[in-house]
Amino acid sequence: MFAFLAEETGKAQEAVEQAPILVRLVNQYFGEYAYNFEMKYTYPFWKKLFARFGSTPEAAFGAYTPENAIPWYTIMFVMACILTLALIWIFKGKISEDDPSPGQQTLEVGVLAVRSMLEDIVGPHGLQFFPVVMTFAVLILISNLMGLFPLFMSPTSATSVTFALGISSFLYYNAIGIKENGLFGHLKHFAGPIWWIAPLIFPIELISNLIRPFSLGIRLFGNMFADEKVMDTVSHLAPGKTYWLVPVVLMPLSVFVAFIQTFVFILLSQLYLSEVSHPPHDSHAHDGQMDDEELQFVAPVLT
Repeated sequence: MFAFLAEETGKAQEAVEQAPILVRLVNQYFGEYAYNFEMKYTYPFWKKLFARFGSTPEAAFGAYTPENAIPWYTIMFVMACILTLALIWIFKGKISEDDPSPGQQTLEVGVLAVRSMLEDIVGPHGLQFFPVVMTFAVLILISNLMGLFPLFMSPTSATSVTFALGISSFLYYNAIGIKENGLFGHLKHFAGPIWWIAPLIFPIELISNLIRPFSLGIRLFGNMFADEKVMDTVSHLAPGKTYWLVPVVLMPLSVFVAFIQTFVFILLSQLYLSEVSHPPHDSHAHDGQMDDEELQFVAPVLT
């Protein structure tokens, strides 16, 4: 047991030493407070839970010390939130309708692209979900790109972050489905339109729905983690020669992966929303004219 704990402590110490300086600084100043809090309130719970399976929290999570009390992915994700707000503020600059800056134009292109996707996939009424979907898009993109810069790591290369994002998307679209259709109506759509095969379709659709947060999380994590591993492996093929050159050459590919994975996540989230959210009326148009409720969602796109 002591040998196991010593080995785990050594691994934890090695991980701490390899962590970005920002992570070490945060744990240096706040790690002891987090460690004391978690050892008092959360560690007893995990200890009892893992004891039922003949294991320990150390075996599952590794050795726990004040130096790694606040995980690197938590710190990096908080930094991603801060960077997101800062970059949006910088890009928007002084908003001008007559002479927009390049940053403002970049933001407008992103906003219009996501709005267009929502309108095409969910419908004009789907623009009400724009704030949440756009938040996912910007936050995931910044998180994906952080690993390309010194002092940072991509929080989306950790399953804890990607699963949290997947579960957030899962809870959101199911909450929308229950809000619009009621609990019974939301569950009813899992049974399909044909009543006599509903007993077969319902459990299949229910299981498919329940694994969506994990598929979202695994897909995002797998691609971002693989991208970082490929960069690291190739850059160490010939130390001194490939360490700086190869990452620069492969950086456009990493940027492409970051954008693609952001696109895939929000695309799937919008597809899930389209399954549970429906227009407020049976018909979208009356004699070729949009009704007032549809117009209020389309108007911001047209202007």
